[in-house]
Amino acid sequence: MATIEHWIGGSFTAGSGHRRGPVFNPATGEQQHEVVLASTADVDAAVGAARAAFESWSQASLSKRTKILFNFRELVNARVGELAELVSDEHGKVLSDAAGEVQRGLEVIEFACGIPELLKGSYTDQASTGVDVFSFREPLGVCAGITPFNFPAMVPMWMHPVAIACGNTFVLKPSERDPSASNYVAGLWREAGLPDGVFNVLHGDKEAVDGLLRHPDVAAVSFVGSTPIARYIHQEGTANGKRVQALGGAKNHAIILPDADLDFAAQHLVAAAFGSAGERCMAISAAVAVGSAGDALMDLVSRKAAEVKVGPGRDPSSEMGPVVTAAAKERIESLIGSGEKQGAKLLVDGRGLRVEGHEGGFFVGPTVIDQVQPSMDVYTEEIFGPVLSTVRADDVDSAIDLINSNPYGNGTAIFTSSGEAARRFQRGVRVGMIGINVPIPVPMAYYSFGGWKDSLFGDKHIHGPEGVSFYTRGKVVTSRWPHVDHASGASLHFPTAS
Repeated sequence: MATIEHWIGGSFTAGSGHRRGPVFNPATGEQQHEVVLASTADVDAAVGAARAAFESWSQASLSKRTKILFNFRELVNARVGELAELVSDEHGKVLSDAAGEVQRGLEVIEFACGIPELLKGSYTDQASTGVDVFSFREPLGVCAGITPFNFPAMVPMWMHPVAIACGNTFVLKPSERDPSASNYVAGLWREAGLPDGVFNVLHGDKEAVDGLLRHPDVAAVSFVGSTPIARYIHQEGTANGKRVQALGGAKNHAIILPDADLDFAAQHLVAAAFGSAGERCMAISAAVAVGSAGDALMDLVSRKAAEVKVGPGRDPSSEMGPVVTAAAKERIESLIGSGEKQGAKLLVDGRGLRVEGHEGGFFVGPTVIDQVQPSMDVYTEEIFGPVLSTVRADDVDSAIDLINSNPYGNGTAIFTSSGEAARRFQRGVRVGMIGINVPIPVPMAYYSFGGWKDSLFGDKHIHGPEGVSFYTRGKVVTSRWPHVDHASGASLHFPTAS
């Protein structure tokens, strides 16, 4: 069985730790690899390699950095298919979804290729008599990224291309559930010409995370994951003097008004709820059917959900793959059962799904639950699975109040043909990312991604302009060069001792 090792200082290493973790194929339920789990000494080695590389990389010209980034962009673009296969085999998502994930990461690389423009400072001539003032931004040092299992290629790419373009070095701690994509990307960085030590991959669990949070040479930490861990990362990181952006969980709502195109809304709700088996922080997990929209919408959603083709990610006919682990499957099915026990109406039940030839896989079918109350577990919990819960509301204002009373504030959407209702919604909801007839409003790479409330800890969103700001700090210089008359003392005469 192959062992997945760390990438430190430009080469693979098993490190000094003796612990190992299993890596499963979710479609079969079988272990396919093992991954080394970092010790404190391994954390020191990775951070040390990044710290040593920072001295020269931070002084590299913008021209050199940009050339390497463009090389990296071309390599990732040429290897989308290979990366997608790695993601599918360890995460479980279908190949088309995995390729889409890599493509969205590629967009951030393309954004980072514009770093010369993004790092341009400002200049004020003659701010006072003979005095000029100018500003510029400098890299922080060693930056760390701690990333989740659900987007093993894309989420790290939200971090390291921008950090590296800004002149920082980087230590990536990916999820130990699907670690291979990060090692593959490390090879692409090296092939692009990135100096050894600028990008490092450290595999591990809480020991590695705590080591990075407490290491004195780590200047900043980026995190994407659940809200309890995001809160811990922020508290522990800032207590140790680090700049932290920690993106947490979500309970994303979609409001459907009676004036919406219900067939269009149903089709997009199904895609948003069940794509990637619901294992994404921007998935729509709560539909809010307003007024008379409810019954007709539920009929359409139930029919479309039952038609979703579930199977292994490598099967081109599959539209939805398995969830990532057996524990995730068990938790999701338990929450579905709790909704039924607490009085919700189960319209489509995805429990107990068997896929022929893959009976050991971690499959949960699309599940639709109606008449959900805000007090039920299927509403309060972030399920992170293919489950769509539907709440009924009398009007748009009640739906907005429902969203605003939720502790999360990541993404939300409205389906309507009313511009007035859409404008009232976008101004009224306390959520960071909003879609109007767009169910998953993930912004383009030149905007920044992030939510509000318990979906974000820290004051900077990820990638885009706020990403550049997060990975740099500003300097302002006030300068004066007084005019001084000097007699040169130069003469064409032969020098003498007088």
